[in-house]
Amino acid sequence: MKLFGTDGIRGHVGSFLTAPLALEVGISAGKILKERIELDRSNRANVIAIGQDSRTSGDMLSSAISAGLTAAGWDVWHIGLCPTPAVAYLTANSPEIFGGVMISASHNPPEDNGIKFFGDNGAKLCGETQQAIEKLLESRLHADLVNSSTDWGKYHEKSHLIADYQESLQSSIATDLSGLKVVLDLAWGSATRVSLEVFRNLGAEVICLHQEPDGDRINVNCGSTHLEPLRAAVKEHQADIGFAFDGDADRVLAVDSNGRVVDGDYILYLWGQELMENNQLPDSAIVTTVMANLGFERAWQKLGGNFVRTAVGDQYVHAEMVRSGAMLGGEQSGHVLCRHYAVSGDGLLAALHLAALAKQKAPLSELMDQSFHPYPQLLKNVRVEDRELRRNWQTCDALVQAIALAEQDLGDRGRILVRASGTEPLMRVMVEAETLDLAQHWTNSLTGLIEKQFVNN
Repeated sequence: MKLFGTDGIRGHVGSFLTAPLALEVGISAGKILKERIELDRSNRANVIAIGQDSRTSGDMLSSAISAGLTAAGWDVWHIGLCPTPAVAYLTANSPEIFGGVMISASHNPPEDNGIKFFGDNGAKLCGETQQAIEKLLESRLHADLVNSSTDWGKYHEKSHLIADYQESLQSSIATDLSGLKVVLDLAWGSATRVSLEVFRNLGAEVICLHQEPDGDRINVNCGSTHLEPLRAAVKEHQADIGFAFDGDADRVLAVDSNGRVVDGDYILYLWGQELMENNQLPDSAIVTTVMANLGFERAWQKLGGNFVRTAVGDQYVHAEMVRSGAMLGGEQSGHVLCRHYAVSGDGLLAALHLAALAKQKAPLSELMDQSFHPYPQLLKNVRVEDRELRRNWQTCDALVQAIALAEQDLGDRGRILVRASGTEPLMRVMVEAETLDLAQHWTNSLTGLIEKQFVNN
């Protein structure tokens, strides 16, 4: 039974992710975490914190997994609507909390949802623990374990704890943002909980888009996956900077005053420069993924920095950062982690620090002009519903041979990355090349072949 992908358990609610499944996952995870707490001899209380984004299915899934956890003997503290990094922060910093759960499907559409687990250090559960949960769930022994127990946990509403997370955001920067006009696209999701208040408390003039929690519209034509409303609003209000969050606010993309998109590569480059200048970047290292732009890599190396790539997924970035001692890392998609201030990727934190740079050093548009020129990079998705076909795409000889031919043609003039999404039923093709024409040629060629082999066959 394979439930966990690159970012927890995620899928369509009803056909894949159901209340009974969430209940069973809660029981199984509760049992495995109980074993871990006994091995660790932790002094922490028997508490799991649960947060959720605004999706309509969130209450159902939160209730189901809470029932499973309390059945397994855990007390549940329900934080309610909050960003994913709030759960990670509380888990890592509260002596009462041993683990965390976030009910969210991040940037996915409203009909999807997901379950993310966090360990006592605020990091997502390692692969070994996830596999143990899957194994227990598949064995069907979890029900017997609960039926023979009378050590049940209790459920508590603890929405006030979000104030601790909010204070951690505000105290992470010493810059007064007064005089800065900021547009925030809150995507009808988790960012609606604290974003507006944080920016205003720090002095910024704020215009908000999609600022109410609405589970039926979360991420729909807004937020970090649809930047057109933000770009239009920044120009209309003559704002200095704009930020767009995804559904659970662990990612952010920005827009400068000229409407240019500032993705995770640029955020890492600009924040990395600041940390390097202040001797806060060990080995001048940035950890990112195979998706990072080649222009970013070469520009960072020109500054004397070390550039480390991992597989796609913030858990791989985080693991490499912990292994190497790096303090800054993230993904082009806007998931940025700075270990000076947080234990997980945090869109709000990254937005605040980028805003502080724009206030302290120069307008974001000028910082962009002084940064780097990206290689043309195209990313195209092909919907492949068959999960086994997606996961085993490398057994398709025609596709493997086509990729080899493309790589031979590009040489050192670009890169190709073909992968199955770990969060959606998609095959992703990324082609990066010195010229746009070359990138378009190989993108169209490879996606066409995938459609022929996996979709129309």
